[in-house]
Amino acid sequence: MTNLTTIAHLMRREQRLLALFLGVAALVFAGFKLASEMLEGDTLALDRLVLTSLRIPGDLGAPIGPAWLRGTMTDITALGGTTNLTLFSVLAIAFLLLLSRYRHALYMAAATGGGALFGTMLKSHFARARPEVVPHLIEVHSLSFPSGHALNSAIVYLTLAILLARELKQWRMRIFVVGAAALLVLLIGFTRLYLGVHFPSDVLAGWMLGAGWALAMGMIADLLHRVLRRGRTASSHVPSS
Repeated sequence: MTNLTTIAHLMRREQRLLALFLGVAALVFAGFKLASEMLEGDTLALDRLVLTSLRIPGDLGAPIGPAWLRGTMTDITALGGTTNLTLFSVLAIAFLLLLSRYRHALYMAAATGGGALFGTMLKSHFARARPEVVPHLIEVHSLSFPSGHALNSAIVYLTLAILLARELKQWRMRIFVVGAAALLVLLIGFTRLYLGVHFPSDVLAGWMLGAGWALAMGMIADLLHRVLRRGRTASSHVPSS
């Protein structure tokens, strides 16, 4: 019975790993498929429609909604900026080091640092200019595709959520943590549209590629953990001479 239980447990873990791999592959494929359609101009009509729908008809310089909403959107979008994400990541890594969670700290550094480099390379490769469909409500200077705010916030906040969820035993708490991180990422991406500084295709690609990166790093970390644990188990069974 014990052997059957162990086999069933291993099969469930392998199934979860396969599902995670398929999820990563789907997100990455969808992100690059969207990039291909963007380069061909197939997304431009919908991009323009979404941006103009967030402005008052007849006055594209004025966003829809009450006056306070613009300030709120500016505050939320700052949570996905380079300064805040870097500070947040550094503090999280320092906290993990203080807890002697060295592998977790290394994982966090690799996921966020590597993800930021990945996003920069993509921006340079596609070299898409910022939208000029509507006036920008904040000042921006970098390239547009994919959205760095959407991509990097997905990487940082989802990576942290995955780390924290692994330490929680109740599935409700796990769902809450990951769900809260996902909601924050969605809100940050939406602010880029509301402020007129990104096309919807920029944000959507950032979400997909950022989430794919975070999930891929989580999968790699899980595989490395299994390899190390099997190595320790094998060494513990080696008879001493």
